[in-house]
Amino acid sequence: MHKMQKAYGKERRQEAPPWLDSFLEMQAAERGSSANTLAAYKRDLLDLETFLHDKRKGIAPRDASLDDLRAWLDALAKKQMTAATRARKRSAARRYYAFLAEEGLREDNPTDLLLAGRVSRPLPKALSEEETQRLFAAVYAAEGEGAVRLAAILELLYATGLRISELTRLSVSAVAGAVSDEAASDSAERMILVRGKGGRDRLVPLGDKARQATRRWLELRRALLGDLADDNPWLFPSGRDPQEPMTRQRVFQLLRALAPVAGVELSKVSPHALRHAFATHLLAGGADLRVVQELLGHAAISTTQIYTKVTDKRMQEALRQHHPLADEGAIDEQAIGGKALGGKALGEKATGEKAVGTKAVGAKAVKPTGTRISEEDL
Repeated sequence: MHKMQKAYGKERRQEAPPWLDSFLEMQAAERGSSANTLAAYKRDLLDLETFLHDKRKGIAPRDASLDDLRAWLDALAKKQMTAATRARKRSAARRYYAFLAEEGLREDNPTDLLLAGRVSRPLPKALSEEETQRLFAAVYAAEGEGAVRLAAILELLYATGLRISELTRLSVSAVAGAVSDEAASDSAERMILVRGKGGRDRLVPLGDKARQATRRWLELRRALLGDLADDNPWLFPSGRDPQEPMTRQRVFQLLRALAPVAGVELSKVSPHALRHAFATHLLAGGADLRVVQELLGHAAISTTQIYTKVTDKRMQEALRQHHPLADEGAIDEQAIGGKALGGKALGEKATGEKAVGTKAVGAKAVKPTGTRISEEDL
């Protein structure tokens, strides 16, 4: 009985109370927060509620003081949570208490005095161009319906830099224009409409190889769905329930299964790794940082700049391996990368062309990127 009561108490505390529902509704309606963001807010604020219940005499989150919040953050640090996780939880608390203050539900915002802290952002684990080519070679060597679908998924992720949530929720109508016969002769038509974070739409160009792979999948999709094809909106319907889109977990599983076949390290293959590869390979090829920002759908340029650190690191390694003075310690790392060489010094030499046109995405067209980073496609 005691265990049942304890379990019930834990379950009760995990239910979203009215104060949390109101906050989440505001975030969805006024800020356009995604379902994943709302779920993260819910988890983090319920974690705060549990801490206050267990460690701070059951005080309600609405009435927590600055000392209560500092104690919570200290407890998170003692649990050895990463700086990024603690920063996310702190951000959720900030938004919640700002909401209370704006709604007149409390007079102050205790998080105003919380130290923001510095979050160290790890460099993305990007696939090399050679590893990426091996993934494509493996998927095109495979046979069967699943291989056709996976080829389209792989091409789209690497050709466009889509987030996995954006890929799985792509509709047929969003790509129809880009794969049409008209698009074959008009680059302005080779755009797919992507619904990104916060409900922001953007147009992303589609290269020839991605167009061809998507067309092959659409033809097979129609044959598989039969009469249901026209009424099903999803480009990649779920195999279990065609009325729902394929899950992110399923895409992850398919890519991980491809990794050993391609001879690529398992930990380096994921939907997000392909997004990283898209960005780093474009920057290495000379693409403008602002163009890459718009292609990725980043609201702030600072988010995109992390990819320049990846390319700088690779240039440093290339110089260490091939420069005649490297063994003498004559290379100044501070002069490598965006400072002395610039983001496109090695890229233009390798590809012979700039990776992306300089026009902005959106109302203006961007020169479509190819699926593989090479002279032929760029």
